[in-house]
Amino acid sequence: MPAVSTPPPPTASRSPLLALAVIAAGLLMVVLDGSIVTVAMPAIQQDLGFSPTGLSWVVNAYLVAFGSLLLLAGRLGDLIGRRRMFLAGTAVFTAASALAAAATTPAVLLAARFLQGIGSAMASAVGLGILVMLFPAPGERSRAIAVFSFTGAAGASVGQVLGGVLTDALSWHWIFLINLPIGLVVLAVALRVLPADRGLGLAAGADVLGALLVTAGLMLGISTVVQIGSYGWTSAHTLGLGAVAVVLLAGFVLRQATARTPLMPLHVLRPRGVWGANLVQALMVAALFSFQILVALHLQQVLGYGAARTGLAMLPAAAAIGAVSLGVSARLSARFGEQRVLAVGIVLLIGVLGLLVRLPVHAHYLTDLLPVMLLAAGFGLALPALTALGMSGAKEADAGLASGLFNTTQQIGMALGVATLSTLAASRTRGLLAAGQSRAAALTGGYHLAFAVGTGLLVAALAVSLTVLRRSHRAHPVPADHPVPADDTAPTATPASAR
Repeated sequence: MPAVSTPPPPTASRSPLLALAVIAAGLLMVVLDGSIVTVAMPAIQQDLGFSPTGLSWVVNAYLVAFGSLLLLAGRLGDLIGRRRMFLAGTAVFTAASALAAAATTPAVLLAARFLQGIGSAMASAVGLGILVMLFPAPGERSRAIAVFSFTGAAGASVGQVLGGVLTDALSWHWIFLINLPIGLVVLAVALRVLPADRGLGLAAGADVLGALLVTAGLMLGISTVVQIGSYGWTSAHTLGLGAVAVVLLAGFVLRQATARTPLMPLHVLRPRGVWGANLVQALMVAALFSFQILVALHLQQVLGYGAARTGLAMLPAAAAIGAVSLGVSARLSARFGEQRVLAVGIVLLIGVLGLLVRLPVHAHYLTDLLPVMLLAAGFGLALPALTALGMSGAKEADAGLASGLFNTTQQIGMALGVATLSTLAASRTRGLLAAGQSRAAALTGGYHLAFAVGTGLLVAALAVSLTVLRRSHRAHPVPADHPVPADDTAPTATPASAR
């Protein structure tokens, strides 16, 4: 195997905190776009004449491009420079947002959404990789990733409110136009504050065949999963394309084991904390779709809330997550270890979905839903600790790849959660309607089933976290900013909290 020289260390950022703000702003723009569009879908359909099936691709086109390119973008960031990848991705996303805002036909909007997904993948894939290199000290890194995590959680709730307000007050075009000033500011500041890095060079991992296999496999797999609601789990479409996707991804793994310059060196997956955290994340994200989406649907379809009111009703959850992730998660992780904090967070989330299984048809917000929103603080514990574990084995040469892998797992978990839980809820609702129940009761019954399955997925996530991610030694209390002894699954310094 040809020797590859180690790249020089990245030039220090002029202001690590400002660099953190820029990366968080980039994440906020991407997360806002993901949640803001869902509220404006009816207006987009009416204005552009989308068919019901075609309308779903306003979301799916973005998800397919985003989820399938994260891993490739993360590795390319390691090779050509993560700063360069972040800037290019932000520029592509901003330009695609302008195209989406100007769209007058379904074809143009779908093309713009696909381009937005490409830009999001490029920028998001390297964000965590930049952060873990900017903040090497465990205490500082834990606080930085807590800010990153809070931005993602808060952005989803803010997007729902903002989408309803902009669509009602102006038009759906403004949900895309709002990205322009954010994107331009992020680009201008990032050029000045993000540390320059030249990367390893394409010779260190220019595996063209591997890139084609993983991109095609993920794109086909995610596309198949998001269409399960239209075709069904056992249809020839789902089984046939799903089998092809599995073959492509298996071919990618085999290629990486034999290639001279692999796109994804398999040693990245060897630390138990890395693959275990990615597995826990897939289970958690799949389960928590039922909280983030189905609770909003219950508020609108059963309780009659409007789009803006629904977003406001979900804000206490974002506030609770923010208070925990920014206020205490880093200190708890430093004192007790990420695995223990993750376990406590998952237990709280099991309580959230467990309460939702008993949600009455005509629920009262203050007594039935507000306590659930406040218990969502478990997100603020679980997500930062989980991200720290997922990035625990990341070295300088592979930080972008580890970041891209973690984000890819998140998108796959989301797609599976959407396909599984929404299909189960819809099937249960149809059965209850056929049995003569009212629409509100039938919808609530469908949501109850999804919440119950989501609870089971969280129990599985807890089991994995307690076994795969367990420490080989007993953690001893230490001051909040003191480095925690390294996990046996992490080869070097242990980050203290994460997304």
